[in-house]
Amino acid sequence: MNDQTGLSKNRMETLTDGIFAVAMTLLVLDIGVPQISSTSAVSIGTVLLTRLLDLWPKIFSFGISFIILAIYWMAHHRQFYYIKHIDRVLIWINITFLMAICLLPFSTSLLGEYRDQQISIFVYGGNSIMIASLLYIQWLYATNNYRLVDENLDLYIKNTVSRRLLFGIIIYLIAIAFSFVYVQLSVFIFTMILIPSLLPNKMIHRITFGGGSMKK
Repeated sequence: MNDQTGLSKNRMETLTDGIFAVAMTLLVLDIGVPQISSTSAVSIGTVLLTRLLDLWPKIFSFGISFIILAIYWMAHHRQFYYIKHIDRVLIWINITFLMAICLLPFSTSLLGEYRDQQISIFVYGGNSIMIASLLYIQWLYATNNYRLVDENLDLYIKNTVSRRLLFGIIIYLIAIAFSFVYVQLSVFIFTMILIPSLLPNKMIHRITFGGGSMKK
């Protein structure tokens, strides 16, 4: 269905899928092949192994970011399953969300290169919070007074989508808070973003600001 913008929901989903695909691909470009000038075959093997092991921070940050993008791609797809049409405000919320997605390869590269610096945690965590928050705002806008969704949308579904996004924001805030104590630990806390996708809906409701009425 089109609105006064002349754009269809499918058009926005196509743009979103393309940007996610590019951002996920760009993540791996930060992992460069080690360059070795030694001429001894034995020495090359030893040095190469050492250089590859030195790449683990970049590989680790790549893995975290790839998973984060995968999770938010699925979350965006889930939202647009229920969103039936779009308007100008939703378009610009989504475009801002995509801008935050495009920034993640940069913040990932920063985290991989300077994982022991608090500013890297701030930038990466702030970028991740921006992504989750914009997706949360988009869902609130679309579902407020059933603006862009069916009027028979189950309230439980509406709340579950919101609370999963809130749980992710909480994880990023915890990671940033831990950077004041131990920066290295913050990097591993980012991996907890997997938790919302693994926990059942019932537990998500209990953790995020009370349970309310829930279905099994």
